[in-house]
Amino acid sequence: MSTSSVTFNRRAFIRTSSLASGGLLIGFNLFTACKPKVQPPVDISQLNFNDFNAFIKIADNGAVTLFSPNPEIGQGVKTAMPMLIAEELDVAWNMVYVEQAILDTENYSGQIAGGSQSIRQSWGPLRQTGATARQMLINAAAAKWGVDPSECSTSEGIITNANGETFGYGDVVKEAAAMEVPENITLKEIKDFKIIGTDARNVDIDKIITGKPLFGLDYKVEGMVYACVLRPPAFGKILDTYDDTKAKSMPGVLDVIRIGEKAKELTKEGVGNWTAAMGKSDKVVVIAKTTWEALKAKEALSATWVDDAVMESTEYQDEQLLGLLDGKEFKTLRKDGNIDKAFSQADKILERTYESPFLPHNCMEPMNFFANITDEKIHLVGPVQTPEYAANAVAGMLGRDVKDVHLEMTRMGGGFGRRLYGDFVYEVAEIAEAIKKPVKLVFSREDDMTAGVYRPAIKYRIKAAIKNGQVTAYHLKEAAVGGNMYGLIPNFFPAGAIENYQVDVANYQSNITTGAWRAPYTNFLAFAEQSFFDELAETMEVDRIQLRLDLLEKVKGTTDERIQYSPERMQNVIKVAVDKSGWGKKGDGVFQGFAAYYCHNSHVAEVADVEIENGMPVVKKVTCVVDCGIVVNPLGAKNQIEGGVIDGVGHAMYGELTFVDGKPQSQNYDKYRLIRMGEIPIVESHMIQNEIAPTGLGEPTLPPAGAAVANAIKAATGNRLTQQPFSKFPELMKVPDQPIIG
Repeated sequence: MSTSSVTFNRRAFIRTSSLASGGLLIGFNLFTACKPKVQPPVDISQLNFNDFNAFIKIADNGAVTLFSPNPEIGQGVKTAMPMLIAEELDVAWNMVYVEQAILDTENYSGQIAGGSQSIRQSWGPLRQTGATARQMLINAAAAKWGVDPSECSTSEGIITNANGETFGYGDVVKEAAAMEVPENITLKEIKDFKIIGTDARNVDIDKIITGKPLFGLDYKVEGMVYACVLRPPAFGKILDTYDDTKAKSMPGVLDVIRIGEKAKELTKEGVGNWTAAMGKSDKVVVIAKTTWEALKAKEALSATWVDDAVMESTEYQDEQLLGLLDGKEFKTLRKDGNIDKAFSQADKILERTYESPFLPHNCMEPMNFFANITDEKIHLVGPVQTPEYAANAVAGMLGRDVKDVHLEMTRMGGGFGRRLYGDFVYEVAEIAEAIKKPVKLVFSREDDMTAGVYRPAIKYRIKAAIKNGQVTAYHLKEAAVGGNMYGLIPNFFPAGAIENYQVDVANYQSNITTGAWRAPYTNFLAFAEQSFFDELAETMEVDRIQLRLDLLEKVKGTTDERIQYSPERMQNVIKVAVDKSGWGKKGDGVFQGFAAYYCHNSHVAEVADVEIENGMPVVKKVTCVVDCGIVVNPLGAKNQIEGGVIDGVGHAMYGELTFVDGKPQSQNYDKYRLIRMGEIPIVESHMIQNEIAPTGLGEPTLPPAGAAVANAIKAATGNRLTQQPFSKFPELMKVPDQPIIG
């Protein structure tokens, strides 16, 4: 056992015995951001919770309820986070119940789902929460027995003293509520874990498979109406006039209104090009009794639009990005040594340009949100990754106090970054205020794809110098549509491994809205860099695996605090992937490609197996090795690993959204290609077992997947792919008549 001193403010640990239903309520703010004046709630039905703030209710029967504050977007935190508390609380997992909390913007801050950070940031605080509650229960039991707490132990909700006498947690819960919060607590040794590291089913799985209401689209209240919005048909156009005569005469239609003035207030904040674009044009809204009636009436609207900006096409954007790569207007994010000198002295120079398209998010559940605005409160319900930001923005937009906002989070049918942006929340709030009725805004699939916030189109140019058989310089240049690096890439591998190293970025500010897409920026950068390292090894005539291992060796022992990855952990996942995949041992007919990457604090290596069918390469299997520290829920982790790999393979092979005169050319799945069931490879996952605190897992396995496949296709065809999607270049995918040598 290890003793851990509790350093959080005792006011952040709230307890009360005056619950209406009896029991002990314990809360702990994970970021110790709980404001000092927060009072213990007394009615469980009226509790307000906030970002990373866990509340435990222990009932008289020993059952434990956790109100999970994190938005659940399918990443499994609603299951994994309670496991952390249950472990240290020492209760049986089958006695734990989980409910989704609501947002409390007055007392807490920082609530968000994104960046694969939930478990990483809650690992210590949530375990402390459970351990503190457990110690309070032990203290209460010891007092009843008249013994020292050190003579007591717990197991699965039962407290036992040295004489073998026992109390259930429910037997002492009221006495525990009167106890002082202990200054020091004891956390379990990792070897003593009973719940962490074991498979746990998704806590919502029964409701999901039986169709119980969990998602935003499920939410209904009496008297609710439905809204569908007619938005500009192309980026760069704004509304001029509209005719709603036909729409108003259709069945179920209650009204047609114009909105936009309120949203324009948000653009004054200058928060990203997505808010600026959102507020440029007014929109026409159909209000109807059902979603279907609103959708059909929207199709009957007639509107005229005028140009407000350059009507950009994909070819135009390509020219702008290539111009940036060829220009000199860059922001340097990191500069080590002197790359110019190293290139001038090089024996060989390798330079390649890699290109990626826009991508929509394609969440299974289209954007939707509910609002009901009265003089008393702003009631918001729905799927959003940034509930606190959305609440603040709506309050500001409507000129109300944020205390008036009551926001309830639903489970999300996918997020992938799209629901970080609250445009749909702002729209429904403006609609609700205008019509003075409870209203649900629903996007059609076409709305979702054409009024999206897209992964930006990006081009990378990578240049390396080789001198005396060593890589002496590395220059990475990025040109992105609406890009913003957030400091993600300059300190990832190969930073620190090459003496002369420089990362430069340049942005083209388009009127097409761009933003985060699953594993922002790294989702394509990993393909570019790991493809480049394979070609670099070929140019140097060295083993591609050994080249990476040798470069990582140079980083060991570095004192450069900017370096974010661990060379030792990266080397380990590489070696395990080589072993588990049977690298180089598959024999004729199987072509393998390798990639390794670090992002979201985790280290991943992947090997793709490709076979030839009907003259074309087919991805049959991907072996994925992950070091994400301690794995809280292996079953959930396996799902995340496999989902990330499949997503990475599918989008690298098929995903592309193009524009003509500002208009997206794919509006539904008849024209937008996703990976199909029969094309999904087997994903064999391996998780490194260690005792390092957990890191991210929702995103890290996606970035290297495209590179592993591209490198396998190179082995199969001899052709190097530098652009995505791969299916766009069938001539490079085709196997040549002559066998590949080398």
